[in-house]
Parts: sequence; structure tokens; C-alpha cells
Amino acid sequence: MGSVTQLARLVAELDEQLITCMRCGFCQSVCPLYGETGREADVARGKLALLDGLAHELLSDPHGVRERLERCLLCGSCAANCPSGVKVLDIFLKARAILSGYLGLPPAKKLLFRQVLARPALFNKLLSLAPRFEGLLTKPVDSLLDTSCARFTSPLGQRHFKRLARVPLHRLEPPRSTPAGASGLRVAFFAGCLIDKLYPGVGRAALKTLEHHGVGVEMPAQEACCGIPALSAGDTATFSKLLGHNLARLDPAKFDYMVTACATCASTIHKLWPLMCGSLAPQAQKRAKALAAKTRDVSQFLVETGLVSGQAPAPGPEAKPLTYHDPCHLKKSLGVAAEPRRLMAANPAWRLQEMVESDWCCGLGGSFSLEHYDLSQQIGGHKLEHIAASGAAAVATGCPACMLQISDQLSQAGRQVAVKHYLEIYAETL
Repeated sequence: MGSVTQLARLVAELDEQLITCMRCGFCQSVCPLYGETGREADVARGKLALLDGLAHELLSDPHGVRERLERCLLCGSCAANCPSGVKVLDIFLKARAILSGYLGLPPAKKLLFRQVLARPALFNKLLSLAPRFEGLLTKPVDSLLDTSCARFTSPLGQRHFKRLARVPLHRLEPPRSTPAGASGLRVAFFAGCLIDKLYPGVGRAALKTLEHHGVGVEMPAQEACCGIPALSAGDTATFSKLLGHNLARLDPAKFDYMVTACATCASTIHKLWPLMCGSLAPQAQKRAKALAAKTRDVSQFLVETGLVSGQAPAPGPEAKPLTYHDPCHLKKSLGVAAEPRRLMAANPAWRLQEMVESDWCCGLGGSFSLEHYDLSQQIGGHKLEHIAASGAAAVATGCPACMLQISDQLSQAGRQVAVKHYLEIYAETL
């Protein structure tokens, strides 16, 4: 499908979806960005009103439209609370694709997405070399959180960031195709970029958990990014290339489920692969939809199949307080909230202490944090306050991106609170 034809299709789909918005304003009360700025242009209703005249706006002020659309966390709070069922994220992603098709990508993003991210072997090679030079440009800040900051003036500003893993998951755990064990089930394990390159311990906890429960694992070589960074920027060409790369390595006929420990990957595969695969060949579209239907968060898979069930043990007398942050892509997009808590409750060494507004966005929003770091920090500051108020010794979540944001907040505030994935808590019992 040519680019013009694809853009025309997206515009037509956009027009059909926009008519369902009643402009009721329910999105205002749940939008983290609107909560900070109070600007109508920052809330979903304001952006949808803008898109209602997209054809005109593209001619009069396309750069202004792009700027307003990119001031969004894509957290899905508006869609999850919309009484009319407006698929806000679908609309925004299609609108970003239209704008990028019309204006083109900024040079830096074009280079990053099309020359690096779209080439998994090169992407892996570059990031495997980076830790060798990391010490020259960064300095350690917090040993508990394993965070660093820039030694010199940097585009990253004052943020505290997780250091790259010295050995990524794909080198620690080679490709495999193991048969089903006692469970009678086989899954494909999709690690995702952040688990592979920043949190390989989470990936190993997932594989340990699957092996413990007798689940066979299909883990192909040269897995690519799920595509959400490119798609969020409107780069459908890179998204389609990454999707095609992954589809060639994942045959849904070979396994019962596809699981991931990354909330963002799970939401992207389950919802966005079938939505945005229209430029691929019919057979590839069919495979994308089949994989999407089989995709689950690991906690969802374990509870849904009954592999983790029964009464949780009571916390021990020395149990440490643990709080939990609900990732937007896990709770609001996939409706998964009880399952991670069920897994954590299986570990009597920890006692869950719920924080206030556990499902309020942490403020990262992928590239939103890079382009609007001050706003990202303001939103994340509320999460920091709620974690501190819970009195927890550790905060768990199900999204590596949320782990990055929360670690930055805690590290800058000097809070000695560990950041963990819920699977790491669960795997301690195995």
C-alpha cells in the first residue's frame, strides 16, 4: 500500500471514530497532564476537538497540531473512563501517523528509528558496546536503585537513570524451544527492549517462573522491539518493519500463549499490532491478529490458567512492607490489576501496603519524558509522595518503563526504597 493510500485510509478511520466523542469532559478529572496544567488543549476532549478539523488544520498549522498531540502521556486514563467508549489512544496514534506522513519525521527521530531501532542486530550491537564507555560519561548515585547521573552537561539533564545491564538478557539466556512440561502448555516469551537491556533479572525471573510451573518456552533469536516508540512518534514505516521482523520469528501455531513481563509490550502487541498492521500482506495481518489474541501479561497467564491459585500464605512476622504501582498499560489498557497482587501475596516475606492512587500515571509516557521532563517530574512527584506515605521498603510494578521513572524520582529525592518487578517478588519463593 502506498503512503498516500495509507494516509487516506487513516484519515477516513479517524473521521469515523471522532463522531463518538460527546465532549462531556469526563476525561478532565483523570488526565494527569490536565491535572498539572489545567489547559483544555492538554486534555483528550481538547485534542479531539482539534482533530475534528484535521484536514483544515494540516494546511493552516500542521506543526501546532503536532505539538499539541505530542503533549500526551498516552496513558489511556481518558479512554478507560470515557462513558462513550471513545478509543482515544487509537485516534491519537492514527493522527500522529497522519501528521508524520504529512510533515515527515524530525531528523533525529528518523535516524534513531529507521537506521537503528529498525535494525535489531545493529541496535543490540550498539547497546552492548555502550556499558564500556558509560563510566566516562556518567557517575553512580544510588547503589540500592543502581542509578547514575551525567558527569557533564547532558541532553538528559538532571535525571537519574538506570545503568545499562553489563550483559543483556539475550546473551544471558540463549534462544530456546522447550517442550511443555507438567502444565501441558507452551508459551512464546517476548522480553522487550527494556527487560533485555536494562532489567535482565526480570526476564530471568519470568523464565524461572515458567520453568517452575512446567511451561514450555519458545524464545526466538533476534527479537525486535515491539514498535511502540516508533508508533508513538507516528513512524508507521518503522513500526511495520519491526512488526514484520517479529512476525517472521513467531508462529502462533507453535504455542498456546505469548507472554511478556512488560506491560507496554503486552498492550502494544494485544491492541496495537492488529490495529496498525493494515499495510502488511494479508497473511502477515492474520498472523499479527492471531498473536495479539494469544498475548497475556505473565501474571494474567499464570492466574488465568490456574498455575497460580489457592489461598495465599499469611505474611510472616518479619514481613517487609511492599507497595504496588499499577502501570497504565496493564490496568487501564488490559484490565490486569488483581493478578500481580496475587503473585506478590504468594511471598510471605512481604506484606502488601497499598498506596493512595496506585493507578495514577507515574508520568513517564515514553518520549513524553524526554520532551517534557519538567511536566513528567511534576506528575511523578505525586507518585513519589504516595510511595513515601505508604511506608514501604520497596515498590513493585509490572512495567520496566515505570520502574525507570520511579527510580529517577526516588533517587533524586534520596529515598531508600527499592524498585522491583512483581515477578521478582514472586520468584523469590521458587
